[in-house]
Order: sequence, then structure tokens, then C-alpha cells
Amino acid sequence: MRRKSIALTASAGMAAGALGLTSLALPAGAQDPNLPRATAEGLVSSVLETDAPAMAGTVTVDNNLGLPALPGMGDSGEFLSAGKQSLRVWSDGQRAHRMSVQQDNGEITVVDDGSTLWKWDSSERTVVKHPDVRQRAESEADEADPSELARSIVGKLRDSSSVTVDGTTSVAGQDAYELVLTPNPGERTKLSEVRIAVDAEHRIPLRVEIGTNGSADPALRAGFSRIDFGSQDPELFRFTPPDDARVRTADPHGEAKQHGQAQREAERPEPRTTGEGWDTVVTTRVPAEAVRGAQQDSGGQENGGNLRGVLERVGEPVNGSWGHGWAVDTSVGSAVITSDGRVVAGAVPRPVLIEALKEA
Repeated sequence: MRRKSIALTASAGMAAGALGLTSLALPAGAQDPNLPRATAEGLVSSVLETDAPAMAGTVTVDNNLGLPALPGMGDSGEFLSAGKQSLRVWSDGQRAHRMSVQQDNGEITVVDDGSTLWKWDSSERTVVKHPDVRQRAESEADEADPSELARSIVGKLRDSSSVTVDGTTSVAGQDAYELVLTPNPGERTKLSEVRIAVDAEHRIPLRVEIGTNGSADPALRAGFSRIDFGSQDPELFRFTPPDDARVRTADPHGEAKQHGQAQREAERPEPRTTGEGWDTVVTTRVPAEAVRGAQQDSGGQENGGNLRGVLERVGEPVNGSWGHGWAVDTSVGSAVITSDGRVVAGAVPRPVLIEALKEA
């Protein structure tokens, strides 16, 4: 699916912007395919410009970020904290796409017929209709689309990277080139490389791996464990809400959201970024009451879902001239959340965040 640019791609939204792919295990003794020479510039162009042909496949996400599921993050919070997850994807090779994610109590299906996007949650029996796909809400399934993920990463990092071709490989039975982006000297980041397997025939990304300093294993993997190219049943790209479903129409200004949620989001400032490339830092804000302490529900019971409770479990208390708060560090990045609701995050060491926080 063609997506809007991801503001948090190289941040601890880093998580969303740092998904990598896993390939099928190769049989013992398998050799890398012998393919015609390809240039790094040519593969970069393919990643940025080539749309998916007609195909069906299964994408597996292997997430070793170690991020907690934070309150208020919705579907993305659960997705980013998951260990392994699989989804099925389809494309008609033109404008229509379909994705399906199995969950504990049902399935979430996203169908984009080229003019309207539908999101169906079978456990909640709800349908959200986005009449204008240019203004559609992003879903957790989009975050694992290899083509869109690779396009976002390459578009953001190529100018601050050394870009090379590191031989060939095989992903889900398909021959592919290994495109590697390595941070230029002076980039302040916890990441060591982004490795993208580009299909030799169709020139679409099949695998993305995110490497970190000090570890030989990718921190995140996501990619095709199975892929079949060829025409698909047109019925896959048509959606009719079930008779018992609750259907609502979203709109780009958020009026379709529940009143309380719409008001909170209207009051929340748009994230802004400082720095470029690998050491980009995203600055935003969460409601101050979320980090002031445990809240109580109508029955007087403590609401354990508040943000401060999570931060006290997984974060480290920090303070400075900017105030005080909690730092959360993972292998791929860091985040600092202050007691007054400021948030800075990135795929960078903590000192880089503190610099940005002084200006937040």
C-alpha cells in the first residue's frame, strides 16, 4: 500500500520505522544465487519507485525490541511490543490491496479497493470506512508492509548513509540482491545497518533487517515467509460489511472519533523532528495527567494502565536542567518522558535526546 510518510520512522516510533524481515530458512549447503550485477543506485530507485505486482504472500514479523506496550498507543503499542506476528497480504498489481492480521479473539482485515479503504475488526464486529484513501488512518498491518517500510527507510536514510550491494540471497524461494545502508561517520545512532533484500525479477523489497551496534542478530525482522506472484481473485479486493457489523465513516478531521478521543488528539501537538537521517529525534507531548500518578476508576480502584505506572516499572529516573522524568533504553534506541508530558525519542544514545529535550 502507498502510505503517507512515517514521521517516527527513525525514532522510537523507531519501532514502527525499524521493522525488518525474516526469510525462510535455507537448506543446509544452499548457495547464494548467481545474478547479473546490480548497482546500489539502481536498487535504491527500485525500492523507491516500484509498486508491488499482482501477488499473495505471508509476512512474518520477528520483533526483538523489548518495548513495553504503553497506554494510549492503541494497536501500534501492541504491535510494537509483540514478539512474533504474521499477516497475509494480497495485491492486484494496480491499486487494490488487502491485508489480514490474526489476533487472539479474531482477525483484523484491511481492504483497499483503490478508492475506499475498509478496516474490519471481527472481534469487535466493527467496520471503519475511509472514503478517501489519501486521508486513511494507518493500521498495524501497514507497518509490516515490506515495500512501504523499505521505501520509508531508504527515503529517509540514503543521504546520510553509505549504500552498497552486498551480494545476493534467497528469500521465500525468490532470488534477491542485498542492499545495505550503513551510517556515515559522525551519525549518532544505535543502529549499525539496514539490510534490504530486493527481488531480482520484480525489484520489490522482500526482506528488511535492522542491525544494532554490539549484536550480530537483527533487532527487528519482518518479511515474506511465502510469496506467490500472479493474478488474484478480484473478490479479495471487494468488501461488504457483515449485516451485524457496526459501521462508521471516518473523516480526515477526526469527527468520526469518539468525542473524548477527538478532543484529546486535538489538544496534542503534532510531533516535530530535530536532526536528520540516522540521528533524527522526534519530539512530542502526552497529557501531563498521564504521568502524574495512578488514576482511579469510578469504583475507586487504581487504574494500572496509566503511563506513569509503566514508566516506573521499565524506565530509569533521570533529571537535569530540563526537569525530571524517566528514560527507556533499548538496543535500537532511547526515549525520555518528562513528568510534564514532554517526549523525545530516537534511534540514538540518550545524550542525543537530552540535547533535544533542552530545546523542547
